[in-house]
Amino acid sequence: MRVMILVTHLLGTGHLSRAATLARAFVAGGHSVDLVSGGTPVGNLDYSGMALHQLPPVKSDGVNFTRLLDENGVVVDETYLQNRRKIACDLVRQTAPDILITELYPFGRRVLRHEFQAVIETAHSQPQQPLVLCSIRDILAPPSKPEKATKTEAIITRDYSAVLIHSDQALMPLETSWPVTASLAKMLAYTGFVAPPPPVPHPDGVGQGEVLVTAGGGGVGTDLFSVAVQAARQDSRHWRLLVGGSDAASEITRLQALAGDTAITIEPTRPDFRQMLPHAAAAVAMCGYNTAMDLLQTGTPAVFIPFDAGGEVEQTLRANRLATSGQFDVVTAASLTPEKLLAALNTVKRQTPPPMQNFDGARQTVRIVERMRK
Repeated sequence: MRVMILVTHLLGTGHLSRAATLARAFVAGGHSVDLVSGGTPVGNLDYSGMALHQLPPVKSDGVNFTRLLDENGVVVDETYLQNRRKIACDLVRQTAPDILITELYPFGRRVLRHEFQAVIETAHSQPQQPLVLCSIRDILAPPSKPEKATKTEAIITRDYSAVLIHSDQALMPLETSWPVTASLAKMLAYTGFVAPPPPVPHPDGVGQGEVLVTAGGGGVGTDLFSVAVQAARQDSRHWRLLVGGSDAASEITRLQALAGDTAITIEPTRPDFRQMLPHAAAAVAMCGYNTAMDLLQTGTPAVFIPFDAGGEVEQTLRANRLATSGQFDVVTAASLTPEKLLAALNTVKRQTPPPMQNFDGARQTVRIVERMRK
C-alpha cells in the first residue's frame, strides 16, 4: 500500500512525533509512506524509510490556535494558505495513495479545515479512491459547544471510513473527553498506545539518580522551569532541566542566572532523553501524550504539571486519569510552588511497566488498516 499521513503541529512537536512513529510502522510493514507536515520543521525526529514533504509551515500564536503565524512570526494570509492547499492537493494527485490518514482533523485543527477538506475532496476525486482515515490520540480537547461535536461527526460519517484511536479503551476511552454517539461508536477502532519501542537504559548511565525536568519539544514551560530551579536548591538530588523550543538558548541563560551556584544541569532537549528515564530517580513533566507514554513504558515516577494555558484541558484529563497507580502525582500550574513540587515528588513510586502490548499501537494500526484495505 501507499500511505499518506497529513499532520500539522502548531505548538509542541507531539503530533508530528506520533505521526512519524506511525509512518515508521507502515514502512516496517513493507508499505510506502508519504508524511506531509504542515508545522514548523523538526529535525531531530526519525524519518527513516519515508518520504517527508514539508508544506509552507504554520504555527500558533502561543496558545491562540485560531491565529496562525509563519516561521518568522508573521500572521499568514489567505494567499499563503492557498499555496499550502495547492501543494498538499498536488501531492495527493502525484502519489495516488491507497490510504489517506488525517491526524487530529476533524476533531481538531479546524482552523485548517479548508486545507484538510481540499485534500480529502481531491482524494475522493481520484480514479482509485483511497481509504480515508482519521488518527487521534487518547484525549481530545472537548468540544466547547454541542454543535462542534455534531459537525465533526457529520464530517466523519460523510468523508471517512474509520477513526483510529491511539489508546487503550479500558484505560482511556474516547468518552473521557468527547461525546460518543452510537453512530460514531461504530466507526471507532482502538489501536492501543502509539509509542516507540521501550528505551534501552542509557549505556553511560546518564540521569542516574537525577530528577529530570522536561516541558517537551515546544517553547513552553517557563514557570515550570523556574519553580524547578528553586526546588532543586532545597533537594539533595541532582536536577537536570531539558529545555526545548526555538528560544531554548536564551531560556537556558535565564535559568542558569536564576540557579546561581546551585549544582543543576540545564541544557537543551536531548535525543537520548528516553534512555535516561530508567536511571532517573523521578521526572517532572507536563502530560503530553508522548511524555506520558515514555513514563509508563519505563515505570519512572513522575509529577505531572499539566499544560492548561488558554483553557487547554487535554493534559489535565490525561494526568488525572493516570494518577491513580501511585507512579504519578499531579500539581496544577496555578498552584505550583517549590514546596508543593518537592512534596509531590516524595509521594510517587517507581512501578513495573505495563505489558508491551499496550504500547504496540503503531504496529496494530498497520494491521487494522491492512484488514480494512482488503
